[in-house]
Amino acid sequence: MLDANIKQQLKAYMEKLQQPIELVAAYDDSDKSQELKQLLEEIEPMSSKIGLRTESDQRVRRPSFAIQRVGTDVSVRFAGIPMGHEFTSLVLALLQVGGHPSKASQELIEQIQDLDEDLEFETYYSLSCQNCPDVVQALNLISILNPKVKHTSIDGALFQDEVERREVMAVPSVFLNGESWGQGRMTLEEIVAKLDTNSAAKEAKKINERDPFEVLVIGGGPAGASAAIYSARKGISTGIAAERFGGQVADTMGIENLISVPYTEGPKLVAAMEQHVNEYDVDIMNMQRAEELIPAKEKGGLHEVRLANGASLKSKTIVLSTGARWRQMGVPGEEEYRNKGVAYCPHCDGPLFKGKRVAVIGGGNSGVEAAIDLAGIVGHVTLIEFGDEMKADEVLQRKLRSLDNVKIITSGQTTEIVGENGKVSGLNYTDRKTGDEHHVELEGVFVQIGLVPNTEWLKGGPVELSQYGEIIVNDRNETSVPGIYAAGDVTTVPYKQIVISMGEGSKAALSAFDFIIRNSAE
Repeated sequence: MLDANIKQQLKAYMEKLQQPIELVAAYDDSDKSQELKQLLEEIEPMSSKIGLRTESDQRVRRPSFAIQRVGTDVSVRFAGIPMGHEFTSLVLALLQVGGHPSKASQELIEQIQDLDEDLEFETYYSLSCQNCPDVVQALNLISILNPKVKHTSIDGALFQDEVERREVMAVPSVFLNGESWGQGRMTLEEIVAKLDTNSAAKEAKKINERDPFEVLVIGGGPAGASAAIYSARKGISTGIAAERFGGQVADTMGIENLISVPYTEGPKLVAAMEQHVNEYDVDIMNMQRAEELIPAKEKGGLHEVRLANGASLKSKTIVLSTGARWRQMGVPGEEEYRNKGVAYCPHCDGPLFKGKRVAVIGGGNSGVEAAIDLAGIVGHVTLIEFGDEMKADEVLQRKLRSLDNVKIITSGQTTEIVGENGKVSGLNYTDRKTGDEHHVELEGVFVQIGLVPNTEWLKGGPVELSQYGEIIVNDRNETSVPGIYAAGDVTTVPYKQIVISMGEGSKAALSAFDFIIRNSAE
């Protein structure tokens, strides 16, 4: 099951176990149960602190297994075989149930331990989902730290009957006490904040007590991270307020064009960026959404950013790097059936549509890549491109055309997503050349039509925006307001690429530093 190299690494990790644990396995007659049995039998000899026994409770899912701290009710359960992206979740669960401390802050740990309610979580994931491990690992840790909380993570592709019955059409999908509770990527901090209803007010109070910064970065993607690092290296007080550290990169699968890094994945790059930022004296304020920008009233004064939780931050200079998000089609049914057949991440949600019919909207690189990936999982893919021809690289187009379960439609304008019984059943489109209307029966629609800048909160404000909503900047990343800079996908700078955003963030920080020096000298 595990190759020799992985076994060696895992055995080294198991030496860190501080308390004895048991692997409690529930099998059936399936091939997957045999795979799970092989995996657990390979893990059990790796430490004298690991035991293995068979589950006697017939009510539990099969195949599944619990990791339980001996003599306690501390445990987590995996329904399925946590390989792929979830292998890290398995390793962390083994270590943390075995008493190895987590890297969460003491303040957050205490907040988790203070939760005083019986909570039973179930998380549906897919092994190809790069966002799912964050949720699985967060809820596992919460259940390990607080005995009132229980958590089971479930491979949706393996438990298709449950997925159908509960109408799970996007992962990660979290149920609390049997009811749908949350979907999509969530960090440990976000989950705890959602459970602790007083957390927003407490955080706002702490933010309001902060002194003004010299550089305040709004947004925590590649541009924001590089701006913070460059600012902090200059020895000036630096803060980051981000709705989600990592931004859009956290939702990116394979990254092969970051110079000197032949291959990485979005969540790994986000973790590396955060680690790098934390090496400097940067005040990171995560889960903070900016709602209003108030420029300084006089030259050399303080700019202010008001946050959604009621707090406000002040700074001599500001770098706006709020990034962009997936563009929506804006057609009837899209919002209604979001996560009920309408999806934006083929890597995450593709396995839930195994053997089914889906459409991909968009013929650029992201759309064609999505169609190619999905063709290996689903029954049939219909790609619909608005233009007269696809815009993807020719090598991708050739690959797509070679697949016999893919249909390509150009000059197609999607007009409506339709559904039955609360989930997608098809879409309507118009042939832009003939005006003819068509209907396609399917179960899923993956939207891949580009990005829209996160600047709604700036519209009508002092910073000038382009007709597309991007922040207009010059070659020094200056906006229309002195002392306020912008960088990354949120700006008019062409070519939305990670490496470009990093460079632009660095430039913006250097420009802000230059502004501070020149104004301090006057």
